[in-house]
Amino acid sequence: MSASTQDTGQMEGALARLVAFYEHLSIESLAQLGAVYAPDARFKDPFNEVVGHAAILAIFEHMFVQVDAPRFVVLESLGQGAQAFLTWEFRFRMKRLVSGEQCIRGATHVRFDTQGRVVLHRDYWDAAEELYEKLPLLGGFMRVLRRASQR
Repeated sequence: MSASTQDTGQMEGALARLVAFYEHLSIESLAQLGAVYAPDARFKDPFNEVVGHAAILAIFEHMFVQVDAPRFVVLESLGQGAQAFLTWEFRFRMKRLVSGEQCIRGATHVRFDTQGRVVLHRDYWDAAEELYEKLPLLGGFMRVLRRASQR
């Protein structure tokens, strides 16, 4: 097996491990974070920008406190070299304000180290459309702003 074939296989395995981590995410599975993320991994989403296991773990722990039944559904994943791009849906129930299951659609760019662990994780999703517009009062205001900006 050539080095590039081995590298490709390792990155495919890393991507599969990352997808499985997110699709089976639970408060208990957070113990596996170190197997998926490098110790100095950078994580950024519309609300957070942190570095390291402890800070990334805190984001996930906070998620489990803020919402009920959170789960990720990875729709597609594409890898090339040490990078990958995933599209996903984040499904959850709010603990207050809004009833019923909610869904945020987004995408993630990741970069892996030579051990197949994530060193860069960047989420892309529209907080205004996917979250704020679904909240009582604030949602109506956000929809008015969006319509006004489209004129």
